[in-house]
Amino acid sequence: MNGIPNQQTRPRVWLITGATSGIGLELTRQVLESGDPVAALARDTAPLDRLAEAHGERLLPVRADVRDEQAVREAVERALTRFGRIDVVANNAGYGLFGAVEEASDAQVRAVFDTNVFGVLNVLRATLPVLRAQRSGHILQGSSVYGQSAHPGVGLLAATKHAIEGLSDALVAEVAPLGIRVTVIQPGMTATPFLANLDVAAGLADYDRTVREVQKGIGELPASAFSSAARVAEGIRAAVDSPNPPLRLALGTAGATGMRTALEARLADLDGWKQVTDAVDR
Repeated sequence: MNGIPNQQTRPRVWLITGATSGIGLELTRQVLESGDPVAALARDTAPLDRLAEAHGERLLPVRADVRDEQAVREAVERALTRFGRIDVVANNAGYGLFGAVEEASDAQVRAVFDTNVFGVLNVLRATLPVLRAQRSGHILQGSSVYGQSAHPGVGLLAATKHAIEGLSDALVAEVAPLGIRVTVIQPGMTATPFLANLDVAAGLADYDRTVREVQKGIGELPASAFSSAARVAEGIRAAVDSPNPPLRLALGTAGATGMRTALEARLADLDGWKQVTDAVDR
């Protein structure tokens, strides 16, 4: 945990979406093992059965699709009935869409935004009244390396993550006076079922040299290129434990390097075109 002590004197109540696979499942497991209770939301809670047996009343599995606003509100009410409060909201549910921007169908794009963006908003609308009333809480917004960068094939996935980062930039300032913290979580490539569950757009031959080459390269990556979901979850918990958590938390060296390269390229454009930029004011 990077030597950061837990500042809490009582258990924190977590609400975690997408809690049955990948980072969400590992985070749920670690939080329960630390002694904190969890309301774990997922469309199918069967993968949580073993954790439920081990941790009893400290785990509340709730079947809820983040795309369904009413289901999310009911899940929050169940969490409050069981635990009395919510301290950490982990907006983790999401999936990927791979393909060129032109290749992705309207239905595919709307579906990934429905989960990755509108699902996040459903969770925020359901939990923020609770956190505001408490004048405390920590919101963890699930982004990724693609919240600050992109490459061929991930344009629509990146669009959803950029949307999350944009709204979080405003949200952090809106809720800070109310005692609520916000951290955007930016994992790089992580060893989870995420790639196996990608929605893939129908291909066009003109994008074989870009999108398909990237797809091939990802498929050939060695296991060592992927971060451990357990280490990612540990990093998330370190941010929650910190008295001064970051707005953005990069998790994984490769992802952080990619984001730094993208940010430096933006700065280079800003500086390189300064004369044209400034001429607008004359």
